[in-house]
Amino acid sequence: MGHPEPFLVKYVALGNEDCVFSFYREHYLEFYTAIKEAYPDIQIISNCVGSRVRLDHPADLYDFHIYKNSTWVFLNKTMFDNVPRTGPKVFVSEYAVVEEKPGDGGNGNLVASLAEAAFLTGLEKNSDIVQMASYAPLFVNDNDRTWMPDAIVFNSWQQYGTPSYWMQTFFRESSGALIHPITINSSYSQQLAASAVTWQDSKISFLRVKIVNFGPVAVNLTISASGLEASVNSARSTVTVLTSSNPLDGNSFSRPKKVAPVMSELPNAAEEMQALLVP
Repeated sequence: MGHPEPFLVKYVALGNEDCVFSFYREHYLEFYTAIKEAYPDIQIISNCVGSRVRLDHPADLYDFHIYKNSTWVFLNKTMFDNVPRTGPKVFVSEYAVVEEKPGDGGNGNLVASLAEAAFLTGLEKNSDIVQMASYAPLFVNDNDRTWMPDAIVFNSWQQYGTPSYWMQTFFRESSGALIHPITINSSYSQQLAASAVTWQDSKISFLRVKIVNFGPVAVNLTISASGLEASVNSARSTVTVLTSSNPLDGNSFSRPKKVAPVMSELPNAAEEMQALLVP
């Protein structure tokens, strides 16, 4: 594959969306057996989804793809809450909001990124079973668009990230972080999603609370945190917001950061604090 020296391979997926074919299982088992005999440490990923029915073949993980409209993605943020905790783990290797109506998410916009963010908070809470997740596709050449949306758009001399690209920066510390239980008590809870993680870096503890407002109205919340191992340092606390004036707003070469995170200080940060979520 262009490498002069061997390189580490941890995972091998057998096929791509091939479980629908009758010959898949027979061929899968031949590859699975041969790879495991030669490289027992490699994790094998099946194309067949095991969230509802137990797989009839061995696998370390199963592949899950989701391309739906923004409302469906938001409402299904809890889809892994009740899947079996025994058997293969889950690799959500392709997720993205895809809208049927032109201009309603096909090129990447704010409302799509919010639905995906809500979906990822659900994956965070189920990190005991969901082992990995990745947006798809990552790159697209603006002169050769064969699929939309994509996270990063480029041509021969410039590039920009879609709102979905910027949304993922809110989750960059989630791998290896400690996931905490979170409860939303609000009359607007049906339009909200949230998660909380803590991690350490250079002996400093960090707490990140992510809240998604998918609805058309502003929401006032009281955020309460209990059981923290250290007090909240308001001088170093910040709030980062991803929003825009129109839910269908997106980015472009001329305005690459029209929809991008904006960070500011959070002087009222505390174990209990007030927060306003814009529509």
